[in-house]
Amino acid sequence: MTLAVVVALVLESAPAPAAVSAADNWTLIWSDEFDGATLDRAKWGFDVDCWGGGNDERQCYTDSLRNAQLRYGKLVITAREEAVKGAALPARMRERSPVPPAEVAREYSSARLTTRGKASWTYGKIEVRARLPQGQGTWPAIWMLPDEDRYGGWAASGEIDILEAVNLGVACEQCPGGRENRILGTLHFGGAWPNNKHKGEEMAFRSVLDGEFHTYTLVWYPDRMIWQVDGRTFAERRADEWWTSGSNAPGAPFNRPFHLIINLAIGGRLAESRGLGGVQRGGYPKRMEVDWVRVWQMSGTATGSATGQAAERGE
Repeated sequence: MTLAVVVALVLESAPAPAAVSAADNWTLIWSDEFDGATLDRAKWGFDVDCWGGGNDERQCYTDSLRNAQLRYGKLVITAREEAVKGAALPARMRERSPVPPAEVAREYSSARLTTRGKASWTYGKIEVRARLPQGQGTWPAIWMLPDEDRYGGWAASGEIDILEAVNLGVACEQCPGGRENRILGTLHFGGAWPNNKHKGEEMAFRSVLDGEFHTYTLVWYPDRMIWQVDGRTFAERRADEWWTSGSNAPGAPFNRPFHLIINLAIGGRLAESRGLGGVQRGGYPKRMEVDWVRVWQMSGTATGSATGQAAERGE
């Protein structure tokens, strides 16, 4: 989940790109319906740090039940306005740091869940049914990162943003209805930072403010990716639009296993540069709710499916 400049369109009136083929034979290979009493830790891990995602976000991510728990068959990620301290760097960065990282203090706590090390996939259909929070400074995201930096550091090995939204419900002159209602779908690729590139689209989706759950989908083929909301296509990228400095292989960097991430950030450059600016204090806690997550794949395209299935079996 990284800062992106995108083109704004209106979903309700935009012409639809090519649809997902009705002939595609999808098989469900991994899912979480969140029907248990507690989160399934065989499927999900937590990132615990106060790094800010490289975007100057203002939260510390924790693994506390105050920030992520199952309630009434839903995963509820809760951002709270409270003093909290934690590691300045993520664990994967601390391992490479020659100097032990210091703790930092933040004004918000939240949660970031990931299937890293537990399940990952190459190609398929990833669906997440979620209800998003509103307010200046909120930044919910559903996205994917590669299991390995095979082609180089971010973003040479790729990043797939299935769904992002910032400042939902805030006054917005250019938004239909006068309130922020845009959703984003973005790819990051190219060289390692600062030579990274991205392509994405931002769509006005007025129904995102209705307080109901909506289904956000990425359909990932070897030669293209399609973004949908409630079954309606709002963006498409083809393989000739992306590349990596680390390989000339067809489809690279999006030809390797990627794992899933779901988080609720507070602040950050994208959120704070738009809307009313900054982060509006008060009105917390803010909640991102997830009804279910489902991953589907087709026979003959799933180089990453074995990873996901093995994780599901606990291998």
